[in-house]
Amino acid sequence: MNPLTEQEIRTAFVNCSKGEATRLSVPRDLPEQPWEDLDFLGWRDPRAPDRAYLTIAMDGRPVGVQLRTSTVGSWQTRRSMCSVCVTTHTGGVSLMVAPRSGKAGKQGNSVGIYMCSDLACSLYVRGKRDAGVGARLHESLTLEEKIQRTVANLTAFIAKVTA
Repeated sequence: MNPLTEQEIRTAFVNCSKGEATRLSVPRDLPEQPWEDLDFLGWRDPRAPDRAYLTIAMDGRPVGVQLRTSTVGSWQTRRSMCSVCVTTHTGGVSLMVAPRSGKAGKQGNSVGIYMCSDLACSLYVRGKRDAGVGARLHESLTLEEKIQRTVANLTAFIAKVTA
């Protein structure tokens, strides 16, 4: 992924108002992000633990989506699999819900996906972050194929948000 500026991130959001995009918390460590290892930039809002955001390049431009997560419950101690990167975690996968863009979102429609709670899918796929024993299933796919699958899964989710 190419490095993004704060302004590029704020203007990329497709499922919130310009005012909401202006007020959201953007990571302060953008220059230190491992951009060469990221397929998308995902982060949690430190001021609001139930909010998360992600930005991915689609058709050569960044597209941002705001997400809501549920509060921690006892069900999160079970082993779950991320629908984006296919990493399993014990308590490290959350249902991320995104309001749909446009009129559908204003009517309260949303779509959800189970994702790594820390939104570090790109790093798990590349082995740069460890989710523990048994977190990565043995697969015959190459690293490039796993990366392509991760991007395709997230792109399909974003397509549902913007449909």
